[in-house]
Amino acid sequence: MQPMNPPARPAGSLRRKIVLGYAAVAAFVIGLSVFSLIEMRLLETQIVAGERIGEFFGATLEIRRFEKNYFLYRQAADLDEHRAWVAQARRLLDEHAEPFAAFATPERIDSLRALLDRYGTLMAEHARDGENPLREADIRQAGKEILAVAEGWARAERSLLREQLARHRHWLMGSIVATLLFVGLAGQLLARRVARPLKQMERNMAAVAAGRLAKLEMDGGDREIVSLTAAFNRVLHELEQRQGQLLRAEKLAALGTLLSGVAHEINNPLSNISTSCEILKEEIGAGGTAFQRELLEQIDAETWRARRIVRSLLDYARERDFRRENLTLAPLVEECLRLAKARIPDRVEVALAIPAELTLAGDKQRLQQALINLIGNAVDAMAGAGHLSIAARRVAAPCPADALVFGQCAGDGSAVEIEVSDDGCGIPAEVLPRICDPFFTTKDVGQGSGLGLFIVFEIVAEHGGCVAVKSAPGQGTTFLLRFPDKEPQ
Repeated sequence: MQPMNPPARPAGSLRRKIVLGYAAVAAFVIGLSVFSLIEMRLLETQIVAGERIGEFFGATLEIRRFEKNYFLYRQAADLDEHRAWVAQARRLLDEHAEPFAAFATPERIDSLRALLDRYGTLMAEHARDGENPLREADIRQAGKEILAVAEGWARAERSLLREQLARHRHWLMGSIVATLLFVGLAGQLLARRVARPLKQMERNMAAVAAGRLAKLEMDGGDREIVSLTAAFNRVLHELEQRQGQLLRAEKLAALGTLLSGVAHEINNPLSNISTSCEILKEEIGAGGTAFQRELLEQIDAETWRARRIVRSLLDYARERDFRRENLTLAPLVEECLRLAKARIPDRVEVALAIPAELTLAGDKQRLQQALINLIGNAVDAMAGAGHLSIAARRVAAPCPADALVFGQCAGDGSAVEIEVSDDGCGIPAEVLPRICDPFFTTKDVGQGSGLGLFIVFEIVAEHGGCVAVKSAPGQGTTFLLRFPDKEPQ
C-alpha cells in the first residue's frame, strides 16, 4: 500500500483554540483561588486568635472556680491550682500579645496584667495571714473584673469571627456565580469554534457510511480536522484491503470443509485396502515367500499411516466447541509436524525435546492449530534453511524478564511451557508489540493475512495461558506458550 500524501497543513488549529480557552479559564480560576487563599488566611488568623482568647477565657473561669473552692474548703491543693491558672493567664498575655491587641489597647492590656499581679498577690497574702473579710472582698472584686474583661473579649471575638465567616460566604457564592458565568461563556465560544467543524465531519462520515461519498472530504478546516480526515481516508483504504483478506479467509474455511469431505471419502478405500491386506496375509499364511509377506506388511503399515493422517485432517478441519481433555504432548507435536510436513523444506532441521510423560489439559484441535501456525511462521522466517526446535517442560518460575508477554501469565504455581524456536530473520523491536494484533503482518501483500499469531494468542488465552516472545533481528525468534498445569475451575 502506497502512503497517501498528507494535505497542506492550514494555519488554524483546534488545539490552539482549546489551549487559549483553557488558559483563559485557568487564569480566571487562579485569580479566584488567590483571593480565596487570602480570605482563608485571614480566616485562619482569626480562628487562631479565637483559640487564644478562648484559652484566656477558660483560664479566668478556672481562676474563679479555684478561688471559690479555696474560700469554701481552705485546701492547699485549690490554692496551688489557683496560682497555676493565674500564671497561665499571665503567660497567655505575655506570649500571645498580638491576638489580644485586636480587642484592647496596649494600655488596657498592661492594666489587665497589673490586675492579675495584684489579684495573685492578694490571694497569697490571704493564704499567709488568714481570714480577712476586707481582703477577701478585694480578691472577689479583682476576680470579677478579670472575668468581665475575658468575657468581653470572648464576645467580641465571636462576633468578629461571625462577620469574617459571613464575608467569606458571600465571597464564595460570588466566586461560584462568576465561575459558572465565565465557564459558560468560554464553553459557548469553544462550541462555536470547535464543535462546528466536528459536526460537519460527522455529517460527512454519515454520507460515507451511506455510500453517498467514496471518501471523507472537508473544506479547509483546522489542522487536526485535516489530519483526521486523511487518517479516516487511510482507514477506508485499509478496510478495502482487509475485505480481500477476509475473502481469502473464507476461502480457507471452505477449503477446510472440502478437506473434511475428501477425508471421509478416502477413509472408505483405505478400510477396504486394510481389510484386503489382512485377508491376503491369512490366505498366504506360512506358504508365501518372505518377500510377499514383507510387501503385505508394508501395505498394512502404510495403510494405517494414511488412516492416521486422515484422522488428523478430520480433527483439524472439524469446527466444534471448546473441549478440554488430557493430552500427551509428545505425540500431539509429532502429529502437528506430520500435518505441516509439506511446508517444511529438507534443509530445515527439526529438533524435539519433549518428555514422554508430559501432559497438558487442553483442546486438541485448537492446540494443533496454534502449533501449526507457529511452525509455519518459523519456516517462513528461516527462508528454506535453518534449525527449528520444539521443546516442552513443566515450570514454576515466572516468564523470562527479557521476553515480551501477551496476556495474563500466572505469577506463581506450576505451568506447562511449550517453546518453539527458530534461527530465522527475527522480529524488529518496533514491530514486536504488534505481532498479535489482528490483520497485522510484515509479509508482502498476498503472502499473509495477519491472523496467524492473533489466532495463536486467542487459543492460548482460551486455555487460560499467555504467550511470551523473545526475538532480535538476525538472531531468530522464540515463542513460549505457557498453560496452567491444572484445569481452571
